[in-house]
Amino acid sequence: MVSNERIARAIPGWPAARIEEKVGIRERRFLWDIDETTGRALPPPENDGHVYPANNTDMCEVALRKALAQAGVDPQELDALFVVTCTPDAPHFNHDAMELHRRLELREDAFGLVVDDGCGGTPYVLDLVKKMMDGGRFRTVAVVASAFTSPLVNREVYTDELPPGPGRSKTLQGYLSMYVFGDGAGAVVLQSKPGEPGAQGILASFSGNAHGDLVIRKGGGLLKLPYQPGRMRPADMAFVVDGFRVARSYPEYMQKCLDAVLGPRPELRSEVERYYFHQPNKRVMDAFVERAGLPREAVACNVDRYGNTSAAGMLILLAEDLEAGRVRLGSGDLVVVAAVGANIHYGAQLVRL
Repeated sequence: MVSNERIARAIPGWPAARIEEKVGIRERRFLWDIDETTGRALPPPENDGHVYPANNTDMCEVALRKALAQAGVDPQELDALFVVTCTPDAPHFNHDAMELHRRLELREDAFGLVVDDGCGGTPYVLDLVKKMMDGGRFRTVAVVASAFTSPLVNREVYTDELPPGPGRSKTLQGYLSMYVFGDGAGAVVLQSKPGEPGAQGILASFSGNAHGDLVIRKGGGLLKLPYQPGRMRPADMAFVVDGFRVARSYPEYMQKCLDAVLGPRPELRSEVERYYFHQPNKRVMDAFVERAGLPREAVACNVDRYGNTSAAGMLILLAEDLEAGRVRLGSGDLVVVAAVGANIHYGAQLVRL
């Protein structure tokens, strides 16, 4: 657990009290510790066999094994594995998905793919998987989502500024983003069971695309390499959130998501037991919940304790509710998953558990 006091010392910008006041986050969970004096992440010993989980793939493995156990599914049953993340251990060649494929000994013909996506990626990919299942190609698919923020802690990078750019007249502060994010992974297993009595599952699914830089990270691509003189600055390696755009766009796209899955089924609105939303920060989500007229007690929330865990957040919330007995698989509980995220992907599912 990393408190606001610790992250504010590591990445100077706002005092701890202002962080909670502005974004409603008191603390976040980091897999790697941080050095408050140098403002850098402290990686564990590499490959020493004593630290687990120690990286993004490890977190994803823990989440996936729990999801498979809860679903009663053997890894050999999986037809495909999708890992939704923008913080992989290695950036190319589907590294994290293929490492999970190896560790869980999936079938040779089971697909393993990393989907480079952020906060809106989970329902976006779930909608893709649902369409594939409806077409009859896949019967059992795992979707894992993760955020691995702690290795990014770097004072030089996150105290740099991102100058104005196309469509954006203001300078963005890198440190604001580091205060928001946390580490985490979640997983869900989907199965197609046509003709099975009582098998309802996903009642409605939706995804959409728009275009906008809600989160900016230009570094790491071939146009912003550190050995290309004059083409990169420290802030290019940061995930920089445009807070104004997020606050403005979140209610618009989240309402679209709810309208898409609940609009044609108004009789089901009162049956929804739980809403699992992307949580950019607590203030933004709370404002949308009030504006949408949703019962606050039905909206799951942990961003104030965990930070923004990007694509993983909704699945972590669902897993916590299942463990606590708040909702139950096979109970018929009705839930909604919805999110919008960078660049812009958004989507939602109405699910009968």
